[in-house]
Amino acid sequence: MAAPRYKALVDALASDIRTGRLVAGARLPTHRALAAREGVAVVTATRAYAELEAMGLVSREQGRGTFVRDLTVPPGHGIDQQDVATDAVDLNFNYPSLPGQSDLLRQALRDVAVAGDLESLLRYQPHPGRPQDRASISRHLGRRGITADPDRVLVVNGAQHGLAVTVMAVLKAGDVVAVDALTYPGFKVLAHAFHLDLEPLPTTADGPDLDVLEKLCATRPVRAVYAMPTLHNPLGWVMTEADRLRLIGIARRSGAWIVEDASYAYLVEHPPPPLAATAPDITLHVSGLSKSVATGLRVGFVLAPAPVVPLLERAVRATTWNTPALTTAIACRWLDDGTVDQLEAQKRKDAEARQAIAAAELAGLPLVGHPSSYFTWLPLPDDARADRLAATLARHRISVSTAEPFTTSAGPPQAIRLALGSTDPHSLRATLRTVRRLAVEDAFT
Repeated sequence: MAAPRYKALVDALASDIRTGRLVAGARLPTHRALAAREGVAVVTATRAYAELEAMGLVSREQGRGTFVRDLTVPPGHGIDQQDVATDAVDLNFNYPSLPGQSDLLRQALRDVAVAGDLESLLRYQPHPGRPQDRASISRHLGRRGITADPDRVLVVNGAQHGLAVTVMAVLKAGDVVAVDALTYPGFKVLAHAFHLDLEPLPTTADGPDLDVLEKLCATRPVRAVYAMPTLHNPLGWVMTEADRLRLIGIARRSGAWIVEDASYAYLVEHPPPPLAATAPDITLHVSGLSKSVATGLRVGFVLAPAPVVPLLERAVRATTWNTPALTTAIACRWLDDGTVDQLEAQKRKDAEARQAIAAAELAGLPLVGHPSSYFTWLPLPDDARADRLAATLARHRISVSTAEPFTTSAGPPQAIRLALGSTDPHSLRATLRTVRRLAVEDAFT
């Protein structure tokens, strides 16, 4: 049939461009030459080139031919797929902020300025953080259901740094790590940098397919499971307590570590117990304040089993030596005086309101997500092209992400992720109205 052949041709050329087999600036065969090479009609070759151009992968020059465009960010190796224009509405990244947060920072800086330990902030800090800061984080984790000895807590430069030092501490090149088939792109970056062997787990409505995980652990030496049990990014699921217990059991029997990413967990009220609460001896719990407080506040933390702490300290020393003392001091003040709890509660309400806007403006489309999440997932029909829709939206000054950066399996599904937390509600409503119109025209017709 012509349609499957056409789709396969587009996918093959797109893959060659993204992986560098077709380099930027390379001239592609003429429509007639491509048709002859692939054994298709000229009209099919013409349609394939038009599709590649709509996806932003090639450009046509009158009288010269069709050329591969320069892709400055390797797709799938980062969170963003394109530079966001200054005048574009950003539905790609999430950096939610609330009114009055800058005033909180001004007051915090004044408080730090008159504190008695100001000079100590000018010196090197202990690699895992000052004891009082680790104690503040321990109390914070306790309010989230995790009994955490401060000696098992390390302060890091945001959750991404926490994941990096975790990988450095407990994994090595060639280790097999089970991950969701759609997962956080930042972990993919680390896996690529440290040459980890990622094994994708198919997804269900409520979490990873644990039957597949069990079979995988029986056939391969799985060294770790990377999981986001509370508010998965990008699908928004919250794993049930029964599934969490089963995941822990599989990991124990296999001798695997669990890396629990809790960056978005604050958005869920009364979730099941974190994995680190139930299995503290095999779980490395990673989170931070970039999402719950501010993206510029690069303070995160890792809660680890005691034997792993020295390995993590060594990784912190090798990467940043210690976290910035000033921002850590501000963050821990806010942890202790209730500011973080207050901001998290406000952001949960803000996220719920934005999800309601998305549900109203995208009504009728098959959205996947959580009612208090700052993002929503929009699967497209099988014959639609997420790249094409993303390119169409970009021409309308709207930046979104396709499934590719999140995908660990062989081929990305046709879907886009919409980040809801980086523009004001009025603009969000109008922008989503445009997204719906263009999605219906491009993919759902």
